[in-house]
Amino acid sequence: MRRAARAGEGVIRETPALSSRTLSERAGATIALKAENLQRTGSFKLRGALAKIAALGDGCAAGVVTASAGNHGQALAYAARARGVPCEVFIPEGASIAKVEAAAD
Repeated sequence: MRRAARAGEGVIRETPALSSRTLSERAGATIALKAENLQRTGSFKLRGALAKIAALGDGCAAGVVTASAGNHGQALAYAARARGVPCEVFIPEGASIAKVEAAAD
């Protein structure tokens, strides 16, 4: 966990944990939701992408590649750019324009 936290330094936003009264009442316990939708790429997946790039070290100097039309592709593209690593994201034909543009930005 500490290595993953260090891998995200300077990129990861601290997102709040928000309590849910409705879920807490239903569960009979306090329920908190981590608002990772407020992360730079809209999901928690940026954390994993940064941690993997850090774990690879010089092993990813030539670049990283993924196939995704969703949050993973966006996260890896963002993480790679933030760490100066070349990245190629293969997106299936027919993917939404919004997803394609988000991975390209």
